[in-house]
Amino acid sequence: MTSRRADQLARANALSPLSSANLTMLCDFLYDRTGMQFGESKRYYIDRRIADRMAHRHLTAFADYYALLRAEADEAEQLINSFTINETYFYREDHQLACLSRSILPEIVASKRPGDKIRIWSVPCSSGEEPYSIAIWLLENWALVDAYNVEIVGSDIDTAIVAEALEAKYGRRAVMRLSPELIGRYFEPIEDGRVRLIDDLRESVTFAPCNITDAASVARQGRFDVIFCRNLLIYFDGAARVRCMENLLKSLLPGGYMCLGHSESMSRISANFITRRFPDAIVYQRPEQL
Repeated sequence: MTSRRADQLARANALSPLSSANLTMLCDFLYDRTGMQFGESKRYYIDRRIADRMAHRHLTAFADYYALLRAEADEAEQLINSFTINETYFYREDHQLACLSRSILPEIVASKRPGDKIRIWSVPCSSGEEPYSIAIWLLENWALVDAYNVEIVGSDIDTAIVAEALEAKYGRRAVMRLSPELIGRYFEPIEDGRVRLIDDLRESVTFAPCNITDAASVARQGRFDVIFCRNLLIYFDGAARVRCMENLLKSLLPGGYMCLGHSESMSRISANFITRRFPDAIVYQRPEQL
């Protein structure tokens, strides 16, 4: 550990926990910016991250840090990055990937011509495992992958994790669901037992930061045939979920498909989707006329 980092940690450890009023102010700030809910039950998690950011900015009073937070977009971005959860791995919930290749894409291409564009959006993308999984799965399991112009986009509110996705370097846990054959085909070994995705695969996915609670941020990504938005809405309250789904609905092309996480359901969020029960997964479709 460098002396600078050790000094920063020492300063962070010396800072007092947030008062109840300051905790509420901070949680309201995070909710307004991200839609994510934090509160007293996650106090230790919050105190540690705020102490670290305050120490990094050489501040000891929360009032001074809060003023800085509201004045500097870069500090707000750094704080939000520190609060995001990026736990994932390749081929997570791969039954939905099977549904994509066996059911969703055959329906989509029924109204397209060879060479037409198919856009797939993975949000949140974390450090790339989600959208890169889509790319690998289609190469391995969809015979028509080369007949169409498939564009895969990965987005996340955490700008630091998007930068990691571009690097595409992974440890053993990230690739634990992949067979040795797939790892050998799509990854190259690097230092410390880690692997890096090969160049062709890295170049097949485009990355961009996005906050799905913000309509303008979502609109900048364009419109998609399929959106994977998995295991994100569980961190939002009801109002934020509705706002997010309104934004994502506008990003779906008519007849487009939405894939949520296994513990998430559209039933209490939006009545604007058709529930489709395919053999591999339940997904949600935007009607052709809406």
